[in-house]
Amino acid sequence: MRTLGAGALAVALVSGVGWAAQASDGQAPVEAAAVVDGYQVVKLPNATVPNFQRRTVFCPQGKVAIGGGAEAQGQDAILVGSFPTDDGRGWTALGRQMRYSDVGISVYAICANR
Repeated sequence: MRTLGAGALAVALVSGVGWAAQASDGQAPVEAAAVVDGYQVVKLPNATVPNFQRRTVFCPQGKVAIGGGAEAQGQDAILVGSFPTDDGRGWTALGRQMRYSDVGISVYAICANR
């Protein structure tokens, strides 16, 4: 396994894949699992909830959220908030639809060992 020096590591969220790391020297990306100890993406699948109702997904025991995201689904759906829980163990999201009283929300947490 290749070692990356300080400043040589760029981390980006890759849609549908998770975290990826790439050396600034242009070499092939390094899998996130090889870079982040205990890397795991957990998902709270889409569910229809009342507008502005929070949905939260938690990391497995012994892990913390190092990132996350969410998706609002439905006609004119808007993601209103997407943020870590106060204790750092998960990710919370909420949304709304303009024409309806409910919205579909999926939530993702990117977790790592403490």
